[in-house]
Amino acid sequence: MSVSTPKLLPSSGKKSIHDVCHPLSCEEAALTTPSPELQNTSSSIGDKDLSLPNGTPVDTSSPASSSSLLNRLQLDDDLDGETRDLFVTVNDPKKHVSTMETYITYRVTTKTTRTEFDLPEYSVRRRYQDFDWLRNKLEDTQPTHIIPPLPEKFVVKGVVDRFSEEFVETRRKALDKFLKRIADHPVLSFNDNFNVFLSAKDLNSYKKQGMALLSKMGESVKYVTGGYKLRSRPLEFAAMGDYLDMFTQKLGTIDRIAQRIIKEQAEYLVELREYGPVYSNWASAEEELQEPLEGVSSCVANCSTALEELTEDMSEEFLPVFREYVLYIESMKNVLKKRDQVQAEYEAKLEAVAFRKEERPCAPTDVEKCQDRVECFNADLKADWDRWQNNKRQDFRLLLTGMADKNIQYYEKCLAAWESIIPLLQDKPDGKGEMPS
Repeated sequence: MSVSTPKLLPSSGKKSIHDVCHPLSCEEAALTTPSPELQNTSSSIGDKDLSLPNGTPVDTSSPASSSSLLNRLQLDDDLDGETRDLFVTVNDPKKHVSTMETYITYRVTTKTTRTEFDLPEYSVRRRYQDFDWLRNKLEDTQPTHIIPPLPEKFVVKGVVDRFSEEFVETRRKALDKFLKRIADHPVLSFNDNFNVFLSAKDLNSYKKQGMALLSKMGESVKYVTGGYKLRSRPLEFAAMGDYLDMFTQKLGTIDRIAQRIIKEQAEYLVELREYGPVYSNWASAEEELQEPLEGVSSCVANCSTALEELTEDMSEEFLPVFREYVLYIESMKNVLKKRDQVQAEYEAKLEAVAFRKEERPCAPTDVEKCQDRVECFNADLKADWDRWQNNKRQDFRLLLTGMADKNIQYYEKCLAAWESIIPLLQDKPDGKGEMPS
């Protein structure tokens, strides 16, 4: 299969948790209402003016590449007024073969105006384990923040070739998304480890030495609270956990059904490729029916090509978004668990002070420090939650709009293919100017 050029999904901005519902609910669906400033195209599907139940007019023009739904809909709430000063791109994958191992590296290009960087532009090569190192360092040094997920490291042998063009391109896009999410984050993007990852020519020296940048917060989170169990999560964070459980279930169901659909489409594609040539072979034995039979054969071939493109888009553009959010959920649950550990430590210290009144003069300072950590964790987690909800809303708007766009294009290509053979099937006048009986 050929690999199509991906359309990057912009993300960022802020939105309250109370204002965001599930991406597939009716309220979110309203976000995809077409803008009144739709671009007009020369060809239309029909002469009837259509409208949605809410009265919004529907543009029925052909969604050519220059006027697709993605271009016609206004999806311009990216960054929500933020000014970007750090741009990161992952591209140019290369295969390296040595006596010890075979691996892929990717070029990471950075452009920035930040004073934290010595140069305005960098270009370095990184392999997957370098991205994994970066994510681990971010988890250690920024435990109160949600770290974007990496694509899965391992693949099933015999099922997916990790050096195939399709797999490498899918991973490249996921790594590119990973770095872009970090670059857009107001805290993670200033992490020293991220700076080193983007700028250091020799990353191995940092990986061996260790940067010793674990924050006090990071150290405190690693402290195990002696088996103390949290009494209960505050309602706001309990609601987050419930939402993540529901979201996991929905995404899992969608992913399983989508996988079945893609499998059935692939099987249907095999049948179509066998179906078309039958008409072509038949045409060689039917002089009077040769032209329409050849037309049907060509029509089926065109439908096969359109179906192949649709299946590729589903596999390479849409499913990775669902998988990323499944991994995102795990990352968010881990942060919630760390928050609970810090709160449990705080509650344990409060109980200790209550039972040991003689230590009260020196205890409040330690308790206050722990309380500050809880409040810091809560504030960071809520800010990242709002940011994640806005990213999700934007990503799923683009995902569902793109899915609709690709399906419209597929069915229009099939419609055009079948309409092209109608003239070949119509009766034609004979030599005497009369229609045959």
